[in-house]
Amino acid sequence: MIKGKKYVRISAELILSKISEYDIFRFYMPNNGWKLGQATYSPFRDEKNPSFLIGVRGDTIMFIDFGDTSMKGDCFEFVKKLYNIPTFHEVLIKIDNDFNLGISSGSDSKEYKKIIKSYSQPEMVAKDYSFIQVKTRAFTHEELAYWNEYYQDIEDLKANNVFSIAEVYLNKKRIVIPDNELRFGYLYDGHWKIYRPFSDRKWKWMPNNVPITAMDGKDDIKDCDVAFINKSKKDYMVMKKLYPCCCAVQNEGMGCFSDENVQFLLDNSSRQILSFDSDETGVSNSKKITEMFGFDYCNVPRKFLKDGIKDWADLARVHGLKVIEEYLINKNIIQ
Repeated sequence: MIKGKKYVRISAELILSKISEYDIFRFYMPNNGWKLGQATYSPFRDEKNPSFLIGVRGDTIMFIDFGDTSMKGDCFEFVKKLYNIPTFHEVLIKIDNDFNLGISSGSDSKEYKKIIKSYSQPEMVAKDYSFIQVKTRAFTHEELAYWNEYYQDIEDLKANNVFSIAEVYLNKKRIVIPDNELRFGYLYDGHWKIYRPFSDRKWKWMPNNVPITAMDGKDDIKDCDVAFINKSKKDYMVMKKLYPCCCAVQNEGMGCFSDENVQFLLDNSSRQILSFDSDETGVSNSKKITEMFGFDYCNVPRKFLKDGIKDWADLARVHGLKVIEEYLINKNIIQ
């Protein structure tokens, strides 16, 4: 009778039968002070303001880096990206070895239990990154004046689900916002993106639980010739004053362009023009995305960068809609 170790094929399911997704994130996450559903510092770069989040989506724990939304996924993808591991199988082997699970070696190790018993498992509550509650109010004169600089009146704001915010609660805790600070809420199918235009970078777009794949203006590009794709709601609202077939993604990251969104764009337009900021980051991201999907791109002329203008909204605010209109005519986007 031949005796030997029984071969067991390592899998994600086997690993998760011994340890949890949370255990994996906790073990490898450099910042041990992080909490589920709360912004923390990205492990992929040095930064002054938290832009990284690990949260519950449905029945699983996911991560997303809002500074580079191509960096997202589950606990296994996190380990893969953190250590630049080329294959999924190698990720599983690393986790197996680091926790001493004994799966690939065929041993009956219990050492991993010492690791996971040193802390409590968090309560798994799906929060779509964070649970946001908002109390709205009537727009103030200052808020309407702000939007008027971008050629938007109160009817435009209502049509685009932009609200004035009285109070904001993040995971049922109120966020204190000074009464004299401009703050707006963008509502997307029950999800909120809070916009504080004059706040510091940390809180300018937070809290925010809007799915990264949410798009503005999908109805505006149905059956159109050229779909003009902006990188923000404000740019979309401004450009729609000049060209009706506009839409907008959530930011300049690749993560916005899900298979579903790309297919929708291709099915509903003959040509797609991407328009991100004209700074180095915007141009770089434009090139990557357009090369991948075969889109064209048209950014704000770089000559305006010296004035601190890199997007359509600020170009309209400073130089007016006529300048943008003439530029789009020269580019044969509008006639």
